[in-house]
Amino acid sequence: MGEFTTTIEHRLDQAYKNLQEARSTGDEYLADTLTAEIEDLRRLATDNGVPLQR
Repeated sequence: MGEFTTTIEHRLDQAYKNLQEARSTGDEYLADTLTAEIEDLRRLATDNGVPLQR
């Protein structure tokens, strides 16, 4: 697994964890921001042929 793939996976894991926390605390702005980040990371992964678990 390359460094790019590892970085994308790590950033996605962190974003999903932070999203769960934002939702549990009711922080809608942060949840929206993290959702956009997740979408961007998933698109970046797809565009570069990185297979995703989630």
